[in-house]
Parts: sequence; structure tokens; C-alpha cells
Amino acid sequence: MSAGTVVGISVYPVRGCAGTALQRADVRPAGLAGDRAWAVVDADGRVLRGRDAPALAGVAATGDPAADAAAVTGALGRPVRLEPLTARPDGSAAVHLVSRQALDLAAAGVVPAGCGAEDPRANLLLDLPGGSSGDSSGDSSGDLSGDLERAWVGRRLRLGSAVLEVTRLPKHCLGVYAEVVEPGTVAVGDDVVPA
Repeated sequence: MSAGTVVGISVYPVRGCAGTALQRADVRPAGLAGDRAWAVVDADGRVLRGRDAPALAGVAATGDPAADAAAVTGALGRPVRLEPLTARPDGSAAVHLVSRQALDLAAAGVVPAGCGAEDPRANLLLDLPGGSSGDSSGDSSGDLSGDLERAWVGRRLRLGSAVLEVTRLPKHCLGVYAEVVEPGTVAVGDDVVPA
């Protein structure tokens, strides 16, 4: 039984910059190919994050380090360089999933206590069946339909040919983090099914 459908795929080649929408992505053990591969470093050697330099969010990174460094330099008005990210930033997971329904609730101001409603910068946008955003019953059966993705923690999902294990909620609370159990490929239109 389908727990949802993949309706969007995004990678963020440069940490803090805008995402790039894809129709298909390779899912590797460390996450989607090309995702968060580069960090922006200022002249003092400090890694810049979106909260340090909000203008980063307006830069559409391409994954070409020279072109992206030039675009970020122009957006920030100061010289920067890109360096490869060798570890996941800030305790993030390999893949970040969020449902359209959770984003709709957040846009309406309905978020769990202590959570934010800002853009979660997720890799996979899902559409859940039934459109019910309010059922997060936490039913532990294999049937995931109707649950918000928050109830998926501890479960495995197949998306395309990849299998992910949902491990935890992100600090900002929108969506869920998952680790890659079986690498593969995911595409817009793929079903999300219990694995």
C-alpha cells in the first residue's frame, strides 16, 4: 500500500544556497548525489551558513564550484571560496523528507509546540494520500497511509529503488530525517511504500 508519492526532489549543492529541482536523483549511502557537497568559506577561513549570510538563500547553486563561488561572491559583495564538505553539517541526516501536507499546515501556522515553520530545505517532497494533515496517530502497523511523516520514525520506506530508514525529527521539526539502507534511484512520481 502506498504511503504517498514523491512530488519533488531537490539538492542543495552549496550549503546555505538555494536548491536545485530534479526529476530524478541517485541516492547514495551519504544522501542524494550532489547534495550539500560544498561549503562557503570567507576570507578569514570561516564557514558561512545561511543564518550568517541570508543572501546565500538567493543564490541558485549549480554544482559547478567555480561558477557557484563567483555567484556567491557577487551576492555577498565580498570574496569567498568553496570548499568540499567532508561531513554532514549540524548533525543532519543523509536525506530529509517532508510532506506537502506538513508544509501546508506550517504555512497556516499549525506546527507542533517548539517547532518552526521556516523552509525545511528538504530533499524529497511527498504528497500523502487522503490529504489529511492532522492524523499523526503513530499507528505502528505497516500501513503508513494517512500518517504525517512524523509517525514514520523507526520505519523503513522504499522510494523508487532506494530504501531509507526514518531515524528522527529535524531540530526545526518539519519533515523527518532518514538514513540510506539501500542506495538506488528516486524519481518524481515514485510511490513511497513500507519496506
